[in-house]
Amino acid sequence: MERSAGSSRRRRRRSRPVLGGTMAVIAAAALTVTGLVSTAQAADVNNAKNAGFESGLAHWTCSGGSGAVVSSPVHGGTSALKATPAGQDNARCSQSVKVKPNSTYALSSWVQGGYAYLGVSGTGTTDVSTWTPGSSTWTKLSTSFKTGANTTSVTVYTHGWYGQAAYFADDFEVTGPDGGGGGDPDPTVPATPGGLAAGATTTSSVALSWNTVSGATGYTVYRDGAKATTSTGTSATVTGLSADTAYQFAVSATNAAGESDKSAAISARTAKPGTGPGPGPAVPKHAVTGYWQNFNNGAAVQKLSDVPADYDIIAVSFADATPTQGAVTFNLDTAGLNGYTDAQFRSDIKAKQAAGKNVIISIGGELGTVRVDNDASATAFADSVYALMQDYGFNGVDIDLENGLNATYMTKALRQLSAKAGSGLVITMAPQTLDMQSTSGEYFKTALNVKDILTVVNTQYYNSGAMLGCDGKVYSQGSVDFLTALACIQLEGGLDPSQVGLGVPASTRGAGSGYVSPSIVNAALDCLTKGTNCGSFKPSKTYPSLRGAMTWSTNWDATAGFAWSKAVGPHVRNLP
Repeated sequence: MERSAGSSRRRRRRSRPVLGGTMAVIAAAALTVTGLVSTAQAADVNNAKNAGFESGLAHWTCSGGSGAVVSSPVHGGTSALKATPAGQDNARCSQSVKVKPNSTYALSSWVQGGYAYLGVSGTGTTDVSTWTPGSSTWTKLSTSFKTGANTTSVTVYTHGWYGQAAYFADDFEVTGPDGGGGGDPDPTVPATPGGLAAGATTTSSVALSWNTVSGATGYTVYRDGAKATTSTGTSATVTGLSADTAYQFAVSATNAAGESDKSAAISARTAKPGTGPGPGPAVPKHAVTGYWQNFNNGAAVQKLSDVPADYDIIAVSFADATPTQGAVTFNLDTAGLNGYTDAQFRSDIKAKQAAGKNVIISIGGELGTVRVDNDASATAFADSVYALMQDYGFNGVDIDLENGLNATYMTKALRQLSAKAGSGLVITMAPQTLDMQSTSGEYFKTALNVKDILTVVNTQYYNSGAMLGCDGKVYSQGSVDFLTALACIQLEGGLDPSQVGLGVPASTRGAGSGYVSPSIVNAALDCLTKGTNCGSFKPSKTYPSLRGAMTWSTNWDATAGFAWSKAVGPHVRNLP
């Protein structure tokens, strides 16, 4: 969802059908030449220089000034490459590497962000490459190559794709016989971590975070002097603790050379047992979801009490990330909301629930930076969301992570949250259109993984351009066909109709593109539930139990005189 008025939060694509076809051809070509990754021998070295960009861009050349060294995100050490495609430049960064003739080398790199390619040229045999369409977490690209009889150097490279988002790369390896340049220096034992701090606590867990240590590949967390858990990042959540109990925690840094000294210990106490929020009102068979803005971006400023009764689920937007990966908190923007106090906010939550509404906390949004991509962050997510539910009385959680989602660990996080909160938990999702084009997508996989506890997926049918419908045809946004043909993908892809909703902007100012009038929304709802008022696309069957519709946002709805909720709300309630 967007924080800025009328801005487009989606990474733009030139033309989806053309790009998709082009990428498919490139992918096929890359896969046909990608060799099997070989196992390096004991005497092998990493022949790449400045492989982790700890010395800036030394030994690397990036096209068009597209490359820069950043301190976050990093896979290892304190630096990584960020390369940004622009215009006709695909942000290619390369290095000449000395190799031995007639030798086999393993080539790999860790990447994150937009489309990322890894390859090698000048091998004297078959040049190889591999790629990924993008990831919100570090992903390892790997391949191998064999040098020719007269080959003494090759060019290894990485690049992105035209018009796509920036990509990050770190920890290159060209592992094989020493080509004469020698490998990067062997690692030394890392320094002792600093900045250890406790974050969110529950009755059974404590979230911890600390500063990055250069050269560290992992960290070990100690509880009362005994090893409690490990982490590859700078955060972890220690679980299995007793309620209302103080513990001592310390952390060390590790790599291939050994383990550092333990940090100075800190003390943290688990939370006291609480009653929890308990089950909320039942979500209606057909429901309207609206996002309430905890910020002022030019839309009408609202209190929760100002949200009309037409909304059945109110998603408070948004929770804030904390220094502990995966953990979230909530900070009411009292100043931006014209003095709306925390006490009034809490009271309004209770009043909405008393009126039969569910109030949930939304995670993510256009600027959200919450990452759940390992066991520790999954637990931190579940623990912190449940803590907010206990604190404010939220009935559940909305997943609106627009900068990437890991299905494996978000599934774990939601399962853990469900185990804590019980059967009354409301779980909604707001993926972008591209996220729900295929059941192989991370969002779609997550939805199917938690189908037994999922309330509704309200896909954002805007800011996307033309997309494929379930019949394989391309439909332009802003039409009844776009809504129905794309919703059909989910309806036929494994979700129950009661778990499918249509997400649209409440006004022309609520999104960069894709606004449809309330009458188009209602026509799409009729088409899917009753087979009437369809456009050129008509589904093969009807889905009377379709959940309903969602809008961004209740504030933009208010700005437009509540035209959206006044028209769509009653229509949803009167569906079959």
